[in-house]
Amino acid sequence: MAYVTAYGPLAESGHVRPGDHVLITAASSSVGLAAIQIARHIGAIPIATTRGTGKKQRLLDAGAAHVIVTDDEDLPTRVKEITGGDGVRLAFDPVAGPGVETIAQGIAPGGFLVVYGALDPRPTPLPNARSYPALSSSTYTLFEITTNPERLRRAVAFVNSGLASGAFTPVVDRTFDLTEITEAHRYMAAGDQVGKIVVTVDHGRSE
Repeated sequence: MAYVTAYGPLAESGHVRPGDHVLITAASSSVGLAAIQIARHIGAIPIATTRGTGKKQRLLDAGAAHVIVTDDEDLPTRVKEITGGDGVRLAFDPVAGPGVETIAQGIAPGGFLVVYGALDPRPTPLPNARSYPALSSSTYTLFEITTNPERLRRAVAFVNSGLASGAFTPVVDRTFDLTEITEAHRYMAAGDQVGKIVVTVDHGRSE
């Protein structure tokens, strides 16, 4: 599902072309990591963001061409430095809230802002046309793909092809046994993971 979620804006939409820069915020999530891999697979250049330095190297190891640590670096400034002043073609954001204004400053004229989540519960301002000329912004959910049989067929073929070729490798941060479920929840709540947390169930265990 993480790959299908990222597939829509990055591949199905046709917005992103080889050589384009793509900004992926909150990139250590499973969808963010899938977006990094999809961007690389289609020849785009993924720029990942993370709040602290602890995840920077892991995101680089996961395939990000660049990582911006937003607690320490100004996002629009770094995006312009990385892209030679052009800005990114597409920004893929699960956070929403007032931060979309900052993200919009790093998007190239004619580029796209896609918000696919609501981690920040505060109102999300719509970037205005005067400050951000020709910027297209939209919300998105994976149901735009999964409820359309033809789009879903293409998504499944795309993801299966990437998995078969090795271009896509699901990232598992840590595995817990079901008996460790409390610890697994605590680990998830801490927010230090990069990728999925997996809980295994031993069906052969006698109760």
